[in-house]
Amino acid sequence: MLWIIISIIISYLLGSIPTAFIFGKLIKGIDIRKFGSGNVGATNALRILGKKAGIAVLFFDILKGVIAVLLVQALVGRANVSADIFLILGGIACICGHNWTIFLNFKGGKGIATTLGVLIGLAVKTPGLGIILICLVLIWVLFFMFFRIVSLASIISSLFMPALMIIFHQSRIMIFSGFVLSIFVLLRHKPNIIRLLQGKEAKLYFNKIKQS
Repeated sequence: MLWIIISIIISYLLGSIPTAFIFGKLIKGIDIRKFGSGNVGATNALRILGKKAGIAVLFFDILKGVIAVLLVQALVGRANVSADIFLILGGIACICGHNWTIFLNFKGGKGIATTLGVLIGLAVKTPGLGIILICLVLIWVLFFMFFRIVSLASIISSLFMPALMIIFHQSRIMIFSGFVLSIFVLLRHKPNIIRLLQGKEAKLYFNKIKQS
């Protein structure tokens, strides 16, 4: 049981690493929370710090999720426990760390990239989750390419998550986690949803982003 608790705590701390904030300080010496949308995530990093930095932030935020799940799997193995629920809890803890980081007064990013990383980590062990992950990425890309709005693509793809888990016959705990992750996305995107309804949400065009 101790290893399980330790793994979940480490997952939260790993998710709490504010990648965009760190890159903002290292590259431009700024607090990225005071620029653009104020969000500590890859999209704001892309707009404020440039393409290279934005892609790097995206990569590391995804990596956090992958490592968290694999780390939990390794540590839980020491406790001779094989239940997938602990991998899911570790992944959710990592996403919570990203969304509500202890290093920035519990104010973090939107959690999309880290959620993707968690799903990648879970797909390594969970049959059928890989095809769900591919479907979610395709849905995100299609909506983004059509509307050029990152938040809308993220919200729509997250809503498909539990539905796809049901369609592809995932376990009850996995389906429940899909609903939880979707709720996380909606909660973190509340300001974006308001701007979407008002027609004021910003669009993203890569040819207008300056290199860092």
